[in-house]
Amino acid sequence: MMDSLETNETTALEQSSEITNEQQVEPAVEVAEQAEPAVEAAVPEAEETKPEVEVSEAEQHTIEQTFKTKDEVVARVKEIAESGEAGDRAELNLLKQLFYKFHNAEVQEAFKAFVEAGGEEDKFMPELDQAEPAFREAMQTIRERRAAIQETLEKQKQDNLKRKLEILERIQQLASTPEEANQNFDEFKALQTEWKEIKAVPAERATELWKNYQLYIEQYYDLLKLGHELRDYDFKKNLETKMRLIQQAEALAENPDVLQAFNQLQTLHQEWKETGPVAKEIREDVWAKFKEASTIINKKHQAYFDAIKAREEENLTKKTALCEQLEAFETDGLKTFADWDGITQKIKELQAEWKTIGFAPQKMNTAIFERFRQGCDAFFEKKNAFFKDLKEELNTNLAKKKELVEKAEALMESTDWRSTGDILINLQKQWKEIGTVPRKYSEDLWKRFTSACDHFFEARQAATADVRNEEKANKEQKLGIIDQLKQLAETEGENVIAQVKELQQKWSEVGHVPFRDKEKLYKEYRELCDKIYDAYGVSQAKRRLDGFRKNLAEKMENAGSSLENERQKMQRAYERMTAEIKTYENNIGFLNAGSKKGNSLVEAMNKKVEKLRSELNLLAQKIKAVDEQMREE
Repeated sequence: MMDSLETNETTALEQSSEITNEQQVEPAVEVAEQAEPAVEAAVPEAEETKPEVEVSEAEQHTIEQTFKTKDEVVARVKEIAESGEAGDRAELNLLKQLFYKFHNAEVQEAFKAFVEAGGEEDKFMPELDQAEPAFREAMQTIRERRAAIQETLEKQKQDNLKRKLEILERIQQLASTPEEANQNFDEFKALQTEWKEIKAVPAERATELWKNYQLYIEQYYDLLKLGHELRDYDFKKNLETKMRLIQQAEALAENPDVLQAFNQLQTLHQEWKETGPVAKEIREDVWAKFKEASTIINKKHQAYFDAIKAREEENLTKKTALCEQLEAFETDGLKTFADWDGITQKIKELQAEWKTIGFAPQKMNTAIFERFRQGCDAFFEKKNAFFKDLKEELNTNLAKKKELVEKAEALMESTDWRSTGDILINLQKQWKEIGTVPRKYSEDLWKRFTSACDHFFEARQAATADVRNEEKANKEQKLGIIDQLKQLAETEGENVIAQVKELQQKWSEVGHVPFRDKEKLYKEYRELCDKIYDAYGVSQAKRRLDGFRKNLAEKMENAGSSLENERQKMQRAYERMTAEIKTYENNIGFLNAGSKKGNSLVEAMNKKVEKLRSELNLLAQKIKAVDEQMREE
């Protein structure tokens, strides 16, 4: 049985092993990220890019920097396949990720070029990747070889387990009695040597085997009575080995490569386990020194990964902020190419920044990447839907503009100048109202349309040159009439109205003037005529009122009768005239002033109303004169 000192060393060694095993856990490798969605089915389902094993950030960076192209990746995989070796699983996993990263990028470029060339998105079919069959074949070769090696290794582990169990059983027999221990010392040493030479066993049995081996070795030495010189010699050799392990462990504390130092420490621990005991009085001190050196390395190892965890937490914060920026983009108000391209550029900037940020904590790494990828996918799905609808709209506009072009080309040889000109002008208005068309058709359609219109209008211009000269001459005549009306507007006399009517007759006999001058000339002509007639109307109304007053005085002198009947007659006429004006004004409000017919009718009614108002004003003054006369009576 082991005494308390032996038990302490064994227990402490087991605890140290448990601690260091926990500390070997390293951050998981981030799944190869592609923020902008790849074209559907770009990566075959069978070639999932999720890593099989964990690799360090430094290892991934080194591999990505080493292989810059897809061909370099394929060449490296072929090299591993042809070497006959199993290959490193971490390297193989990253090579697979890189291959499909390059593959997806090529598919994306092909898809973009296809759409820009006018192709329909849902009809895009990526070309067969010529490098993929060779890549798959090499990877399959490696997988099969690794499977065979693993099968052989598992069989070897079972064989090793069987032999170690046999060795344990024999050592236990040797430690059963002092006679056996003393007589078979050479066999015992041979069994120890063979135990050390046997390496891998199934992991689930390793701890159990080591504990039993340590127990039986201790029991054997406790029973050994062969001679102190042999026992002391064995203790001395074990002490030399353990002191060497202590020195090596202490030297590892100075190694700047924390991971390398930690891994080498595990080798030292394994050798420590396989080394026999030392004298009881120094066992605890020897173990304490080794444990102290191990603790220094373990703490550095722990600090190394604590720093990684802190950096990963910081990376998670940064990536969460990018996700929030991505999710904050609004797409409802995006209506044009420029709008969508603006947001697309911002998302690509976020994707570029994402790639510069390292890993997040393992438990959150996949989740935060999925969140970011889903945000990107959601945006690009909306963008694709927008451009799909836009494409349908562009095609509809294309059909409409093609129809206008055909109509314009059918009319370009027409000589019906007025009617065809109006039609073509209307077609030009329709053209402006129709939206854009696909870029590759736009310029050609515009050239055809403008050429047809220009052809007609140039022909019309040449054919109507004489008409324009005549219109210019008519313009000069009408300007002369306007000058004469200006002079009459400043003249007083009985024959002014007669001269105005004569000029109006001449105006009506003069033909068309240039269209752009028509409105201006007529407006000036009409204002001058109205001015003269208004002046004439005022003087005439004054003469009529003076005559009425004179006649009214004569009636009173001759007849001497009451004026009440005369006033009632005029009052009824005043009310009738007021009602008539109101009727005209109501009718004017219902007329459609947008048509030429409506404009002319409104103009006539307005003139009628003005005339009635003038008469109404005169009648009011007459009633006032009667009232004044009646008060004098």
